[in-house]
Amino acid sequence: MATPKIKSKTSTPQKSNHTPERKAAPRPATKPKRFKSAYTKAEMEEIFRRFSVQRPEPKGELEHVNPFTLVVAVALSAQATDAGVNKATRALFKVADTPEKMLALGEEGVTQYIKTIGLYRNKAKNVIALCRMLIEEFGSEVPRTREELIRLPGVGRKTANVVMSMAFGVPTLAVDTHVFRIANRLLMAPGKTPDEVEENLLKVIPDQYLFHAHHWLILHGRYCCKARKPECERCVIADLCRSPEKTVDVPAPLVELPQQLIGEAVE
Repeated sequence: MATPKIKSKTSTPQKSNHTPERKAAPRPATKPKRFKSAYTKAEMEEIFRRFSVQRPEPKGELEHVNPFTLVVAVALSAQATDAGVNKATRALFKVADTPEKMLALGEEGVTQYIKTIGLYRNKAKNVIALCRMLIEEFGSEVPRTREELIRLPGVGRKTANVVMSMAFGVPTLAVDTHVFRIANRLLMAPGKTPDEVEENLLKVIPDQYLFHAHHWLILHGRYCCKARKPECERCVIADLCRSPEKTVDVPAPLVELPQQLIGEAVE
């Protein structure tokens, strides 16, 4: 019987053909892309100077009677038109202009008033939760800081900025669909998100025009630089505009427009 060969424990190990992987050198930190507007500082000042002549005292077009009803109206306006919200809240605010009165209606009660607005069930739920938080944590008063406002159910950064500006006179810049479109279409402060557009606009809007800038841009987008078809022939900044979509280079006459009729907004 053959004796099996026993492998020596001291045998020399075979060399591996595998080359050990080298650790990749760390990539240098990429610098954030620097924002650049298509307009000079002087051009931005002229753009907003013309807006100020056209509409010396621009106003938001959501109907409200106090800071509380303003918060509710702006929260309800998400994915809805101002005109549609006004039609729904006109009757609602006559019977519920305080958190206590609104809370007394309950979700079903609020729903009956706002059911013509998109996402009305979820919005009614948020309105009631908002009222409860105002009563329990803020003494039924609408808070004045962004940090506190965005804690309220249904209130995001845009809503907080609108309330801070319209109710408390704080110069903020709320970026809604109109402002987002204008900032990108005109190459004024392009950005991929509302927060990015807000940050970029704050860098280029002259300080003396910041308080009304939000409303000027909204109204310009709503009534002139419309989403589907910009009405360039009616634009007071047509000569300055850098939009590749513009069709006219001669600006419309710079005259003060008739006073806004709040509640009759055309969307």
